[in-house]
Amino acid sequence: MITDLLARQAAERPEAPFIVTLEREYSYAAIQTAARRFATRLAGQGIGQGDHVAMLAGNGAAFVIAWLGIGLRGAVAVTLNNQLIADGLRYSVDQCDARVLVVDREWEDSRAVQLDARQAALPRLLIDSDEAFLNSLDGLAEAEPVVVPASAPCTIMYTSGTTGLPKGVVNCHTAYMATGRATVQALRLTRNDRVLVFLPLFHVNPQMYGVMSVLTAGAALLLLPRFSASSFFDDAIRLRATGCTFVGTVLSILVARQEGERRDHGIRFFFGGGAPRPVWQAVEARFGIRVHEAYGMTEVGGWATANTVDDHRFGSCGKPRPDLELRIVDADDRPVPAGQPGEIVVRPRDPDTILLGYYKKPEQMLEASRNLWFHSGDLGCLDESGFLYYLGRQKELIRKSGEMISPVEIETTLRRMCSVCDCAVVAVPDPVTGDEIKAVIVAQHTMDPASVQAFLAERLARFMLPRYIEFVAAIPKTETEKIQRNKLQYLDARVHDLKSGQRVAT
Repeated sequence: MITDLLARQAAERPEAPFIVTLEREYSYAAIQTAARRFATRLAGQGIGQGDHVAMLAGNGAAFVIAWLGIGLRGAVAVTLNNQLIADGLRYSVDQCDARVLVVDREWEDSRAVQLDARQAALPRLLIDSDEAFLNSLDGLAEAEPVVVPASAPCTIMYTSGTTGLPKGVVNCHTAYMATGRATVQALRLTRNDRVLVFLPLFHVNPQMYGVMSVLTAGAALLLLPRFSASSFFDDAIRLRATGCTFVGTVLSILVARQEGERRDHGIRFFFGGGAPRPVWQAVEARFGIRVHEAYGMTEVGGWATANTVDDHRFGSCGKPRPDLELRIVDADDRPVPAGQPGEIVVRPRDPDTILLGYYKKPEQMLEASRNLWFHSGDLGCLDESGFLYYLGRQKELIRKSGEMISPVEIETTLRRMCSVCDCAVVAVPDPVTGDEIKAVIVAQHTMDPASVQAFLAERLARFMLPRYIEFVAAIPKTETEKIQRNKLQYLDARVHDLKSGQRVAT
């Protein structure tokens, strides 16, 4: 069980730091005691082996304590996106069959009212603050762990749901522990490391890359409430970070907002996925931090391939983990030669190292697992040495006049334009070309749409130039910084058509 790792560290190094926030440091022994007391509170609510406890809270020591306490009861932690509202919130709470909700004060005050009558009647255990939460556990007995098989479900995490209803990914203790070991090995983590996490703890990245690697190595987990490009390095210095996890566009934003070099820190690695090559290069050249680009998803043990300390190739997502097998296949699920693109599929070499299934969605699990391989829906290719190169989501690629275009390549180039704060590129339907390209831009000041195309024309092939430009206040994203492209695939009077020189007619 995951909590066995906590017990071992608390026994061997009780006063060593485990959770560190900007306000306080918590030892392994303190977190162990608090988690066992929270397990007692859950027992008082009737929670036992196999029950589902939903969590709707922001980053903090209390989140980790509650998450571990749920595990100590042999229950399943359902870590829901705490920004969900309306139908999305009600769907997730219903679909996961939660018996108790663990919520923080911000969520309680802003979103609890959106639960339906049945959901509102569920017991809610409140996190007012880290300190208040720990104080509320004083006096409770320390529960003995409920022992469950390592193959038993321990979490349900919902896919981001950039399109359609999200699916609940069920993972077991074995999958978490395997990823913890693989991450420690890949990065050569030791008990002296201090791993910084700013991504929301409901997500697989901080849970598997962060919490599990730290528990495995006996290191310290540094928690920030959210990502801030302006304060990132100052916070990292204050917390004495030696490494950090990332996802999505975070590194792109950091490179864009931090001018010049910044080397007055102790960070030696970034570990995650989604760093375009120019950004990767800039991070290493300007900040002196090695980028360990990985490929993964919630369904395949968090990460399936990674650039490790020992085996690293610029521009790639690294090689597969020893406990997973990865292939690139064609539309008939047949392997393709090195260098040829296809769908990324994964299967475990060791039992229970990827998802157990999608909660209450057996048909979708069966479809994803056809021919005994988990189908990612992602495109990639392998080189002759076995390094993986990620080419994008199958459904996100733009198919224009027979050309397959990655929106990320255009976005990466566009972010180099001095007036562009953020951007997204999407496909919109066209009767002649199949797809046309639309660029959506957050600008520092008023821009001429034609200047965008002029800038890109000097840096990209002609077929990659956007026809449509829209200026917005913010790019819609999930809490894990994934662009919600489906929300931008429209054409109306807000959009400039560079072919006609006019706004789109409605």
